[in-house]
Amino acid sequence: MEFRHLGRSGLMVSEISYGNWITHGSQVEEDAAFACVRAALDAGITTFDTADVYAGTRAEDVLGRALQNERREGLEIFTKVYWPTGPGRNDRGLSRKHIMESINGSLRRLRTDYVDLYQAHRYDHSTPLEETMEAFADVVHSGKAHYIGVSEWTAAQLRAAHPLARELHIPLVSNQPQYSMLWRVIEAEVVPASEELGIGQIVWSPMGQGVLSGKYLPGQPPPAGSRATDEKSGASFISRFMRDDVLTRVQQLKPLAEQAGLSMAQLAVAWVLQNPNVSSAIIGASRPEQVQDNVKAAGVKLEAELLKAIDEIIDPITERDAAKTESPAQRP
Repeated sequence: MEFRHLGRSGLMVSEISYGNWITHGSQVEEDAAFACVRAALDAGITTFDTADVYAGTRAEDVLGRALQNERREGLEIFTKVYWPTGPGRNDRGLSRKHIMESINGSLRRLRTDYVDLYQAHRYDHSTPLEETMEAFADVVHSGKAHYIGVSEWTAAQLRAAHPLARELHIPLVSNQPQYSMLWRVIEAEVVPASEELGIGQIVWSPMGQGVLSGKYLPGQPPPAGSRATDEKSGASFISRFMRDDVLTRVQQLKPLAEQAGLSMAQLAVAWVLQNPNVSSAIIGASRPEQVQDNVKAAGVKLEAELLKAIDEIIDPITERDAAKTESPAQRP
């Protein structure tokens, strides 16, 4: 496993991290979830990402129990706040009330005294940014989180939050966007702003919801049991990529993956890691073998000619519209 700094901070994270968005507490049984976490640890992954909303808070609980016998100082545990976690009007968003209550719930479920990174899961347009950042400052200054991050924020939102974080003496070090060969909306605005501000990307869905693994074929139904057939495992999110023009071009990547000595999935993960602003790529798994395969992308350097060949194939179907950086329908 290779390690990178998270943004311009001193925190080192594994360049491949393990996330449990649609697996722990919902899609897979607990024994399988524990086996996947064990496989991640055995492969050298030290960075684990979750959120209070995943599986209705159950994902945090499963991850906490899976990691409870590990040396805490050797792990980087990330979680998030924003999406609804209860029926009340204040059980959502980035108000001071919700942030202060949510961090306590997350720490209890994760069985830890602190998280390494506490992230705003989306931008809250209904709460003053000052209120949100002041609440995050209290979380950090109380020792309940070491660093602050965000997810799917625009360049303008990052620029607005960064000076507030500096004034409040809290390290705003990361953004968690969707990023893959198929979804490159952060490249035009978010990445340049992040490089300027010292913010690193922790990217989700580097395999385009599994489409870049090559298992979905044009003109054919999705394999039984795959994500595209299971609404609980994100079928609504993968639908934007389940078009024959996309699937046809993805199949054309197979010879390039073979040329590089990689599986299709490994090529996809390695591709996002070629971006120097990416600090870590999140992988998920329902089986330990998936973890063992995907981590082989760590440390891979793709030649310029190969990257150019990938672009020539994928460019006609790649989404680059910066306006799609923030989408309320996304919940990684």
